[in-house]
Amino acid sequence: MKQGSTFFLRIAVILIGAPVLGLCLFGIPWLANHPVNPDYAHMLYPLLIIMYGTAIPFFTALYQAFRLLNYIDTNIAFSNFSVRALKMIKYCAITIGILYLVGMPFLYLIAEMDDAPGIIVIGLVIIFASSVIAVFAAVLQKLLQEAINIKSENDLTV
Repeated sequence: MKQGSTFFLRIAVILIGAPVLGLCLFGIPWLANHPVNPDYAHMLYPLLIIMYGTAIPFFTALYQAFRLLNYIDTNIAFSNFSVRALKMIKYCAITIGILYLVGMPFLYLIAEMDDAPGIIVIGLVIIFASSVIAVFAAVLQKLLQEAINIKSENDLTV
């Protein structure tokens, strides 16, 4: 495959990661120091910890996506390296979903006190999106593993 054919996808990965990095560096610390309602600050801290906790698997998944794009550019997309990258992306998505699932009771308490049920919907959307990504990565992992198995069988029969 021609070098740089995945350039657009690399730019997309960077554009996905940049706002989250900005949020982790500037947004979350600012929110921790300036809560909208100081009465809710004690309930806000567990959510901020969960948000920082989800940044680790998020950036790990983005790194694995970069590695996967490198494998595609170097014509080793059908290898066990790609399967491992997809497996890691799957585990990262599952971890993000679990962390936000753990944070849902805190979101519920804040939504109840602030009378803002939309906060719960945001949490559910994140859980749903991470579940979809995990299932998609699992399907791609299985398909890629089957393609590698078929390729190795064909290489042995020739």
